[in-house]
Amino acid sequence: TVLEHGTSSRRRILREYRRLDRAVLLGTRSFWEGVDLPGDELRCLLIAKLPFAVPSDPLVAARCADLENPFGDYMLPDAILRFRQGFGRLIRRESDRGAVVLLDSRLWRKDYGQAFLESLPRCTISRAPLSNLQEEIQHWLNEYV
Repeated sequence: TVLEHGTSSRRRILREYRRLDRAVLLGTRSFWEGVDLPGDELRCLLIAKLPFAVPSDPLVAARCADLENPFGDYMLPDAILRFRQGFGRLIRRESDRGAVVLLDSRLWRKDYGQAFLESLPRCTISRAPLSNLQEEIQHWLNEYV
């Protein structure tokens, strides 16, 4: 079952997700904060892209207007904080286990990618081609979960 944010309220989608045995939840940024899915409720989190704010957003533009280095002083630290919050959806307690799949190639291609990875709590990081992704996740879950 695939549940998609945008078709119903966040509360209703979470309730349905918890009720189902095997489901995929497609969420937006609103699921990055204030959501607690402990233990077996969440085993795999897919982050499609790094959570950079939209520069043209009026609030973001206002915050960046007087900065000498808007990217380094605001955009990057804000994105790293949001990234850690997103990662934290999976690991909420010491006993929680799961896999986070990061699909944004900027983690490897851009100099700032390392800052995102270094912001994470101690964890195993593996890099695999998309074609091997399912096999890699299953192997990791079988070994560590």
